Amino acid sequence: MPRAAANGIEIEYETFGDPEDPPLLLVMGLGAQMGSWDPDFCGGFVDRGFHVIRYDNRDVGLSTKVDTDVEAMALILAAFGGEPVAAPYLLADMAVDAIGLLDALDIPTAHVVGASMGGMIAQTLAIGHPERVLSLTSIMSTTGDADVGQPNPEVVGLLLEPSPAEREAYIEHSVQGSRAIGSPEHFEEDRARAKAALAFDRCYYPAGVAHQLLAIVASGSRSDDLRTIDINTLVIHGDADPLVNLTGGQRTAEVVPGAELMVLEGMGHDLPSVFWPTVIENVTALAARSSVDA
Repeated sequence: MPRAAANGIEIEYETFGDPEDPPLLLVMGLGAQMGSWDPDFCGGFVDRGFHVIRYDNRDVGLSTKVDTDVEAMALILAAFGGEPVAAPYLLADMAVDAIGLLDALDIPTAHVVGASMGGMIAQTLAIGHPERVLSLTSIMSTTGDADVGQPNPEVVGLLLEPSPAEREAYIEHSVQGSRAIGSPEHFEEDRARAKAALAFDRCYYPAGVAHQLLAIVASGSRSDDLRTIDINTLVIHGDADPLVNLTGGQRTAEVVPGAELMVLEGMGHDLPSVFWPTVIENVTALAARSSVDA
């Protein structure tokens, strides 16, 4: 896999399809490597005429790990308690990472799709760098407002529980966590197990999850800034999401001018293959509208 110099760090990435086709940048969520964007899902977009780029965010996978001596978990708990905290980096820095990757690939503008934390990064990218975003799709994400998008109490521990360091235990732990937050009727254990194994084998780095979670809680609300963007936006959320409650998607669609909200019945905090055709079709339609508007 290639690496790109971006924003003072290195970003590991992979592309699918013809570089001459419209670029589609996929931004993944908390602690998740780019392999969480299934190659078959990426291929579905290639079939619709996109050049797809997926990548490892900083602090996960094979991208740069940020050297910091902060006690991330202590700061996260303080933030959950309402205290202001400072983080080594924020979502805005991760958005600039994405811009740096686009620069390295000589891509001036792209359709941007983000899932969970990736949706937060995509929103931040649209706020700070609207000239680079052709369309915005925010999946199972939220605005950073404290009154929406909060996890159900029974899954809060999943955000804070340490991952086992032994391979098989890590995989089992990851599968159990994925099942707890996933779509109740559509959980795909084989895919979850394969992704967990790939993630462990590529790079076991649990500290990155805490660093990224700290970036989320320290970045605050984006609602006021989202009200100012003029980008065609699609918000996708499952009505069975226990990790980022549906209210997070509803608030996102409410504050972004003209945003479309698509609620997927039975989808949790995952993206099972049963929903891929719907997501691909709607993102493609959004991109087509955006190209016409441009």
